[in-house]
Amino acid sequence: MNASTSGNPIESELRRRLYDSYKNRALIYWHLYEELSAELGARRAEEIMKRAIRRRGEKVGRKFRPYGPSDIDGLKPAFLADIPDEGRMFQPEVLQSSAQGLDIYFHRCPLRKAWQEAGLPDEIVARLCRIAAEVDYGTFESAGFRFHADTWQPGEEGCCCLHIRPAE
Repeated sequence: MNASTSGNPIESELRRRLYDSYKNRALIYWHLYEELSAELGARRAEEIMKRAIRRRGEKVGRKFRPYGPSDIDGLKPAFLADIPDEGRMFQPEVLQSSAQGLDIYFHRCPLRKAWQEAGLPDEIVARLCRIAAEVDYGTFESAGFRFHADTWQPGEEGCCCLHIRPAE
């Protein structure tokens, strides 16, 4: 998304700042991973970052608790409305929505884009995507749902696919 797509200069500036903040978040994740892996090794760095990012997701998930453990029809519009820039940032596509679950595919990801623009190897980008997805695990599991994410892999288009299921 080009930050200047709006004719309103104030809206364009706010959008640019929003996208820049996600890029900054991505680069912070990368630098934290670099430092932790240098000190503790790649596997340990990933474990630590996942725990911390999951904790943030648990805080985010509080707003979705009224829908857990099984109100997919209520969760879907609430979650989609929460995606930045009216969904443009991640370009979600609902692949499936029923009482059995909700599958949402993201065509874009500002984090992955920032890592790729920084020239990181695909293996590191995929690892950082797995790490970043922990926010979603924390969000949906703390709201009472079962959750799984298929994160980006080298050679794939788009980004991750979220699989949210009722917890009985």
